[in-house]
Amino acid sequence: MKKILIVVFSLFVLLVSAQKPQHYYVEIKTSKGNILIQLLNETPQHRDNFKKLIEDGFYDSLLFHRVIHNFMIQTGDPNSRNAADDVLLGNGGPDYTIPAEIKKELFHVKGALGAARDNNPEKASSASQFYIVQGRKFSNAGLDSLETLRMKGVKFSDEQRQAYTTIGGTPHLDGNYTVFGKTLSGLEVVDKIAAVPTNAKDRPLVNERMAIRLLTKREAENIERAEKGLKPKKSLFGGGSKSYKLDK
Repeated sequence: MKKILIVVFSLFVLLVSAQKPQHYYVEIKTSKGNILIQLLNETPQHRDNFKKLIEDGFYDSLLFHRVIHNFMIQTGDPNSRNAADDVLLGNGGPDYTIPAEIKKELFHVKGALGAARDNNPEKASSASQFYIVQGRKFSNAGLDSLETLRMKGVKFSDEQRQAYTTIGGTPHLDGNYTVFGKTLSGLEVVDKIAAVPTNAKDRPLVNERMAIRLLTKREAENIERAEKGLKPKKSLFGGGSKSYKLDK
C-alpha cells in the first residue's frame, strides 16, 4: 500500500511540475479595454521588479501621462495618481534604477513593453515608468535611412525588417531601451489610447487611468496551453494558486 501511495504522489508531483507556467503574465486594465502582456525571461531584473511593484499595488490608478500617436503610450509615474490637470508629469518613481538588459533579439515591434529612462550613459531604466509601443510600418527604404541617420550604422536584422515592414513599431529605439515584455492581446486598446487628444506636453486632455494585475497560476497555465492548441484546464481545488514562482 505504501508503494502505491508513493507512486501516486510521484505522479501527482510530475503532473503539477509539467503544468507550471514558463512566464509571468499581466493584465493592464483601462477604460478603453484590457491589454494582456507576457513578461520576458530574457530580462529577469526588469521582469521581477515589475512583478513586485504590481503585487505591491504601485500602479493602481496611475495615468498614461505621455501619449504620442504612431509612437507609444507611457505610464508608471506615481505622481500622476492625484495630479492636477496642468501638472507636468514624467519625473516620478522609486529612488533606484534597473540596470539595462538590452537584447538584440528583443526589439520595438508594435506591442513591445519597454522601460522608460532618462539620458544616463549606462541606459539604466526607470524603476517604474514604462511604455507600450504603437509605432508605424516602415518600408525597407525607410529602414535603410534610419540605419544611416539614427542608428549610427547599426544594421537591422532580417527579423527586425520583417517585423517593422509588416507589423510596425519604433525601430530607432532599438539598442537604447530595454524591452521586457510583449503584448499578446489588446493592441486595439493601445491604438485607442494613442489616438486621444493631448496637450503640448503629450499629456491626454482627459485623464486615461490604468491598473495592473498579475495573472494567477491557472490563468498563466491556460494561456500556455492555448498556445499549444490544448483546451483550458480547471483547477481540482477551485481556481488555482494565485501566485507562483518561475524556475531559475
